[in-house]
Amino acid sequence: MSQDRFGQATINLRMNMRAEFSTNFTTSPLIELLDRFATEVSGHGEVCDMGCGPGHVARYLRDAGATVFGLDLSPKMLEQARQLSPDMQFREGNMMALDLPEGTLAGITAFYAIVNIPKQSLPSVFQEIRRVLQPGGLLLLAFHTGDEVLHEEELWGRSISMDFFLFQPSEIRQYLEAAGLVVEEMIERDPYAPEVEYQSRRAYIFARKPAPLTQRKPTPVLRRHEANVSRHL
Repeated sequence: MSQDRFGQATINLRMNMRAEFSTNFTTSPLIELLDRFATEVSGHGEVCDMGCGPGHVARYLRDAGATVFGLDLSPKMLEQARQLSPDMQFREGNMMALDLPEGTLAGITAFYAIVNIPKQSLPSVFQEIRRVLQPGGLLLLAFHTGDEVLHEEELWGRSISMDFFLFQPSEIRQYLEAAGLVVEEMIERDPYAPEVEYQSRRAYIFARKPAPLTQRKPTPVLRRHEANVSRHL
């Protein structure tokens, strides 16, 4: 698949995600997860929204008080993000080889950023995340749950050749812990309506880079509002 076709497919995927988030931003638990994350990281340094797409998550976090920049592999996707949020910073970068100093970020969000990452590459991604987080830095990771690898030749009327990976939360937890991150909470939910999003279950994981005991802060309690949400501590 050419870089141009990959870039266009990525734009199509992320713009669809923007529509999904426009709906989901009015629902629980997504709002609470992002608000909790913003409360934790605000005032402690920069935050990276990894795989930022058109910048919807980054913009929400900025408005919630976080100092945030977006990062994406696709120059065309970054162009969209800059047009939608010209007052924010968006950078081109590869999550498997981040051009960031060690221990600089207060937090990282990665909403569906691993959907095109095969399992064998996940250790590199999570090791890089750990490297650039400050001690005590927080990761909020979202992904589709399952065992399938979905190969698409067409997406929203456009010709592509792309694999989409679904993961079991238990295996993602193992990858995170192997990279040296501490999983604090895993949250799963059923999909919203078919017209809103793809009909897979979703998982959200809060994980933290270990910090000395004297630097650790209590984790805020997240209220539960939906019967189709399950948590694993």
